[in-house]
Amino acid sequence: MIDKHISKNGLRIVLEKIPAVRSVTIGIWVLTGSRNETIENNGISHFLEHMFFKGTKTRSAQDIAEAFDSIGGQINAFTSKEYTCYYAKVLDTHKDYALEILADMFFNSTFDEEEMEREKKVVYEEIKMYDDTPDDIVHDLLAKASYGDHPLGYPILGTEKQLKTFDPNLLRKYVEQRYTPDNVVVSIAGNVEDSFIHTVESYFGNYEYPKDTNVILKPSFLADSIERNKDTEQAHLCLGFEGLPQGEDNIYSLVIMNNVLGGSMSSRLFQDIREKQGLAYSVFSYHSTFLDNGLLTIYAGTGKDQLSLLRDTIKKTVDIMIKDGLSDKELRNSKEQLKGSLMLSLESTNSRMSRNGRNELLLQRHRTLDEMIREIDAVSHDSVEQVIKQVFNNPASSALIAPANNN
Repeated sequence: MIDKHISKNGLRIVLEKIPAVRSVTIGIWVLTGSRNETIENNGISHFLEHMFFKGTKTRSAQDIAEAFDSIGGQINAFTSKEYTCYYAKVLDTHKDYALEILADMFFNSTFDEEEMEREKKVVYEEIKMYDDTPDDIVHDLLAKASYGDHPLGYPILGTEKQLKTFDPNLLRKYVEQRYTPDNVVVSIAGNVEDSFIHTVESYFGNYEYPKDTNVILKPSFLADSIERNKDTEQAHLCLGFEGLPQGEDNIYSLVIMNNVLGGSMSSRLFQDIREKQGLAYSVFSYHSTFLDNGLLTIYAGTGKDQLSLLRDTIKKTVDIMIKDGLSDKELRNSKEQLKGSLMLSLESTNSRMSRNGRNELLLQRHRTLDEMIREIDAVSHDSVEQVIKQVFNNPASSALIAPANNN
């Protein structure tokens, strides 16, 4: 049972009580990410996430780290294209202490200039590390090929050029624009009483920033191709197909279809490309859902001389799926795998906190486990066939990082 409370400032609090565990996970979810940036401030959402750990009016960065180490807890954060999350997992006896520190970081971070310059160097190194990993970069290139100049095509980390322009005032202005109460959800899961909602509200229920009025533009899906040469041993290929947005009725049909296509070791792409032909070590597909659209990605890495065969094999595998759909066995097994992974994930307070926070932030609704299982069981050959045609009967975007010529 999930309890939901809306504070007078518009901030939402969701709490799931799990008496059988001894941990509590608290997450602060903010509806902002690289999608909400401009070309001038690209990377600010991610950099701001870093800076919330760099000290408050009463705590240094070291104080924050030692506070959680001293109680055996964990604190972390991440930024995506559409949201940012700050979270802590602690023993239930330390939940009030963890909440107080999270609130201190959220409201009292100083964005000290010296700390900021040091952290810029850290993020520079993160960008360089990412650039040295072609099987990561190719997914950013695919986003660019799929969405062009729309912010969904921007890299989450930003660029060194943009990072240099960030200063404390710019960060504070961005916080006031995007960290508004209507854009924030506090999600709690674990061994905690319902009354903890009032404790959360005492920290988060009264702050005010002007209501967010930014208009989010829906992107057009582009079937562009981007190729980059790099000093690598392998060619890294991504193909992108327009998928489904958050909350779409047919989303489980797509998840099941993707699982059969490239979501596991028994998937068609894995078997056709790796097991039968030895063309790739890593090959998979996955679906990314956004508020108003989605992206189905196929990735594989292979030797440059095998690239043409790899493309042909992917096309053949997809064409057969378009023609024949899923077998009864594939449909049945994929349903059971999806239900199993769903139920196993519920054993973690971290995953429950994440699911509840994300659902409230993006969908404003929560389905019970029984409702989700019924929706999975309701997936049929017809609904999967509908999704296959919707996704694959349109041109694909593509991104390729190919080994540089060494003649």
